Amino acid sequence: MKKYLIPFIAGIALLTTCAKDVYSPDACFQEDVLPIFVSNCTQSECHNSQEHEAGYDLSNYEGIMKGIKAKHPLQSEIYNTIRGNNPSMPRGSAKLTTKQVNTIKTWINMGAPNNSNCRTCDTAQFTFSGRVKPIMDSWCIGCHSSTNSSGGFDLSTYNGVVGAIPNNKLVGSLKHLSGFSAMPKNAGSLSQCDIAAIEKWVLAGYQNN
Repeated sequence: MKKYLIPFIAGIALLTTCAKDVYSPDACFQEDVLPIFVSNCTQSECHNSQEHEAGYDLSNYEGIMKGIKAKHPLQSEIYNTIRGNNPSMPRGSAKLTTKQVNTIKTWINMGAPNNSNCRTCDTAQFTFSGRVKPIMDSWCIGCHSSTNSSGGFDLSTYNGVVGAIPNNKLVGSLKHLSGFSAMPKNAGSLSQCDIAAIEKWVLAGYQNN
């Protein structure tokens, strides 16, 4: 009996281990993957369009793909630097969350497509908690948080985001308008859908809703 029980137990252990690595069946590069790299990897002296630390510009698809082997995450240099209990990247900041790492893994397994607009654009819904904060969390808090308030802005809280609104700083920067510091810095702009939602929220009185 024991000789049959051991393989059975081993099978259960394998399934349990795999269950910890469950990920979404799809991932969109523009909306899901790129924000992770921009927010966590493109700060000053890192992997941005100006400095190319270690030869990588992680602010765009072409640069990211230099360290990715489509459909093979474990053969992708970038993926191997962010996974595990003690990843080597991001350097000097908190490691990526399990969800973020698995999102990147999912995208690589999909073939690492340069896809966008994977979901229906809904600018009718522009509450702070449901629409604006998730955008800030995805794209901005790597540089603008309580521990790293670049430019004096902490965009991780409602009050911090409101503090960036006067003089059109927030919207002007996101729209890359002349006279404003383009954000995200050293990277492309947010989608027109996300920018429109934020602008509508501001024009509606930027409520904490």
